[in-house]
Amino acid sequence: MQNAWREGNRFTLLPEASRFLPAMFEAVHNARHYVLVELYLMESGELADQVSDALLDAVQRGVSVSLLLDGYGSMGLSNEDRQRLRTGGVQLRFFNPIGFHSLARNLSRDHRKIVVIDGALAFTGGFGAVDEFLNAWYEIALRIDGPVVADWEQLFRRLWNSRLTRNEKGDNSAGSLPERREPRAHTDGVPGRAMSARGYRYQAIRHSLHERVNHAQTQLWLCTPYFVPTFALRRRLVRAARRGIDVRLLLPGTKHDHPSVRFAGQRFYHSLLKAGVRIYEFQPTFIHAKFVLADEWVSIGSCNFDHWNLHWNLEANQEVMDPQLASEVRELFERNFAASQEVDAAVWAARPWGQRTKEWIYGVLDAMVTRLK
Repeated sequence: MQNAWREGNRFTLLPEASRFLPAMFEAVHNARHYVLVELYLMESGELADQVSDALLDAVQRGVSVSLLLDGYGSMGLSNEDRQRLRTGGVQLRFFNPIGFHSLARNLSRDHRKIVVIDGALAFTGGFGAVDEFLNAWYEIALRIDGPVVADWEQLFRRLWNSRLTRNEKGDNSAGSLPERREPRAHTDGVPGRAMSARGYRYQAIRHSLHERVNHAQTQLWLCTPYFVPTFALRRRLVRAARRGIDVRLLLPGTKHDHPSVRFAGQRFYHSLLKAGVRIYEFQPTFIHAKFVLADEWVSIGSCNFDHWNLHWNLEANQEVMDPQLASEVRELFERNFAASQEVDAAVWAARPWGQRTKEWIYGVLDAMVTRLK
């Protein structure tokens, strides 16, 4: 059943590339049957080379390797690197390559991040194969072991065989996937479910978040790199704060890959702060991670919870109900809050006109882009 809760899973939180990259490479190295990888971003560079080396090494050991990339997010992957993967035996396909068709179709992107190993293990988060993840961007991932891995694999297989997924021009290979292997349940495991979204047509991730915000008992902490929330989410955050819930947002500071998005989102600070929402801007680097904590419920994955992602993109998050993981995520939030600058409501209310002007300009542009929907 789609989006069903599965019992008997184990989850490992992997904060920062220094932990999740070695864990993923080790899993690929230990693969014996197949490796399935789905990414939005992959650009030629040091990390893309490391990923390619690991995948090609697996092929040499007799492992079936299938790599599914977004047609837009992979435009920075050189022809030489693509050819190296194909000639090395990696099955390579692209979701919705940019073409001379409707604007709406070109805007629809695969933003999911999925790695599946032998049907037994999976990884998700906000990662990609671009060099910024090595040291310039803060990111986290989640290692998944248990029955819910089958749902992540199903997401991959469905998109691999989608009518919008293509081989590269000139590649006539069949691109068939290996026979599925079933994961095993753990008697000491915990419940989890793979949540997906398919643009405006199917927004289970958004509806699940709204439900958790509405019913949070003590705390609701959310980290997102692109804070341009829908009205529905803003209203729920305000209502939660007003009923006494500890609502906090962990957002990027001045180190941002799209400063205009930051300014557009800052126009909502005043009303949120007034309602009692606490806002922290991360200082060390650009924080690209997307994760949410509501009491003992955790959601980690690709979704930024902004109106653009929710309307156009394919997204996927892992949800978990587990006091232990919730405690680890809470500690992760607290460490990041300590490395952030909290936005003071009184200081923000007195911010200079230059800042207000930027918020207005980029807010207008954001509203115009939103109307493309």
